[in-house]
Amino acid sequence: MGNVRDAATVLLLRDRPSGEFEVLMVQRHGQSGFMAGAHVFPGGKLDASDSAPEVTSRLRGFSAEHATRALGESELPAQLALGLFVAALRETYEEAGVLLADVDPAADLSAARRRLNDGLSFAQVLSELDAHLRVDQIVAFSRWITPVVEPRRFDTRFFLARVEASQLAEHDTHETTCHAWLTPREAIDATLRGEIMLPPPTLKSLLELAELPSSEAALEMARSRRPPLLCPVIEQVAGTLTILLPGDPLHPEPQAALAGSTRIVLENGRFYAR
Repeated sequence: MGNVRDAATVLLLRDRPSGEFEVLMVQRHGQSGFMAGAHVFPGGKLDASDSAPEVTSRLRGFSAEHATRALGESELPAQLALGLFVAALRETYEEAGVLLADVDPAADLSAARRRLNDGLSFAQVLSELDAHLRVDQIVAFSRWITPVVEPRRFDTRFFLARVEASQLAEHDTHETTCHAWLTPREAIDATLRGEIMLPPPTLKSLLELAELPSSEAALEMARSRRPPLLCPVIEQVAGTLTILLPGDPLHPEPQAALAGSTRIVLENGRFYAR
C-alpha cells in the first residue's frame, strides 16, 4: 500500500475583464509516475525543509498555530501544518513561476526560480530575493486522501489564491509540459470533449468552483467552512471503475462532504462525474 505522503496544491484564480474567473492548470509530463499527462493545479509533496526555521522566518504574521486552525486539523503537529502552507507556496513558484511574496519588483524571479529548480534551497532563494512569503494570500479549500488501493498515496491539502488579472505564469518544462488559464467551466467542457484528462480531485474542485459567480465568492466560501475531508473509495460498479465520495450509498461515510455528484467514473481513460 505504501505510506501516505503529505502534499499541497494551489488553485490560482485570476479575474477576466468579463467578470468570469480563471484557474491556472498545468499538464503533468507524460512520463510522470503519478497521473501522467493529466491537467492539474500546481502542487507537490511536502519537503522536510518546508518547516525549517530559515524558511518559516520568512513568514510575517502567521504562526504554526494559525496554520493548524486554518486547516481545521487540531490533531496535526503545528510545524507540519505550517510546512504545508510553505509547500503550497514553494510548489506554486517551482511549477508555475508565481511567487506569492513581498519582494522587490525589480527582482529577477525567473532566474531565481531556475536556481531553485536546479537544486538551490527555497530558503536560499528567499534569502537572495529578501522575500517574505504571503501566507495570508492562500486559503485552505479542501483535503483529499488517495484511496488505500493505490500504490502511491497522498494526503493533499488544496488551497485557493487570487492573483492580479495581469499575473503571468510559466510551466517548468520538467514536471509539467504546458499551462493554461481556463474558467472552471472551460476546463470541465474540455474534459467532456475528451481533450484533456482531469484527476478526480481536480475535476470535483472545478465542478464546485463552476457553481460560484466570482473569485471573491470562491474565497469567501473557503473562508467560511472547515476544509472538507474526502477519502474516496474505488469500486467496480456495473463493470465500471467508480470513485465513490462521502455521501454515496456505497461509501462508508454517510455524510456528503461536498454538494453534487458522489461518483466519478473512469471511461475511455478519462474521469467523469456521474
